[in-house]
Amino acid sequence: MMLLDGRPVTADELEALALYGYGHFTTMRVHGGRVRGLALHLDRLRTDCAAMMGASLDPEEVRSRVRQAAADADGPVVVRVTVFDPGLELGLPARPARPRLLVSTRPAPPVPAPPLSLEVREHERDPAAVKTTSLAGVLRQRRAAQLGGFDDVLFADRNGRVTEGATWNIGFVRDGEVLWPQGEVLEGTTMRLLARAEEAAHPHRTAPVPVASVPAMEGAFITNAAVGVRPVSRIGDRTFPEPTALLARLREAYASVPQDEV
Repeated sequence: MMLLDGRPVTADELEALALYGYGHFTTMRVHGGRVRGLALHLDRLRTDCAAMMGASLDPEEVRSRVRQAAADADGPVVVRVTVFDPGLELGLPARPARPRLLVSTRPAPPVPAPPLSLEVREHERDPAAVKTTSLAGVLRQRRAAQLGGFDDVLFADRNGRVTEGATWNIGFVRDGEVLWPQGEVLEGTTMRLLARAEEAAHPHRTAPVPVASVPAMEGAFITNAAVGVRPVSRIGDRTFPEPTALLARLREAYASVPQDEV
């Protein structure tokens, strides 16, 4: 289902998004009208709208549109809220924007998800801190990784440091602690909720992770809102044992995060 401001969208209204790809979005897993980290999703939409369009969003309208889109779901669904301006002109992007809410749904993937194999490829999103709809670059890198026999792609920056994945954050296990790569990344809601849930008993740390240091890691996992916490079985030639105890702990911590009523 795809709704624009609460009603079926027309092809004409999607023209600017399809031709120019200028917009931003957030994705959340909704079950029974509830979602983890709702405030983080709403904050992302507000700040990205200001950065991309110089405009504001009404968080209550966002919540209303998400409720509407997920109301008839039999089980968990992934809801994507895309913000764009159907009236955007290619030659005049500085005109005052009129952001609209495009809400779409798809069935949520089963959890827990199976382990992933990752190929490291150099790529830097622009801008890294904004969740833009311009996905051509990341999908090209994901496609190349899959053609090479991997499940997905892990990005490294021009300085040879691991950053993030195409649609997720990555965490490493080293000396028994959780290590998040430092760099120009989009800090996902799941990553932030997980670190916050564990901060008292199991502190998480952010530090540079050179690609050359990956083979020395004890394990790895990825996080995003659709699947929560997912193990990594291989990065390049390095095969990792599944950190069963750690995964159980992280999944339990994430499951303990209260869900918010949309």
